[in-house]
Amino acid sequence: MAPQLIAAPTRIPVPGGKVIDEYVGRVTSADSAVSVAHMRAPAGWSEPAQTPEFDEVTLVLRGSVVVEHDGGRLEVPAGQAVVTRSGERVRYLVGAEGAEYVAVCLPAFDPDLAHRDA
Repeated sequence: MAPQLIAAPTRIPVPGGKVIDEYVGRVTSADSAVSVAHMRAPAGWSEPAQTPEFDEVTLVLRGSVVVEHDGGRLEVPAGQAVVTRSGERVRYLVGAEGAEYVAVCLPAFDPDLAHRDA
């Protein structure tokens, strides 16, 4: 088996102005064990709460990401990371400056595994 070069990410369309470029995962590399995506979210972006069936590591590169959870609210500024665990209800949002971050999901992100609120 040889190393697999990912020459370019796959742009994943999402509503609300957020840009997702998947480098490794179900879409780009047909990998179900892990996904790695570069995210850029505009000021004020948020998504519905979810109770995913995957762990997620979020490494913030610019701005800050807020993670709301049943125990409160955690702000993660640039240069820091947060780990959320499978089965934990969380909601991600960004502040007035927007955010750029890398998300790593184990197993790989799949909308059917996210279990987002309606």
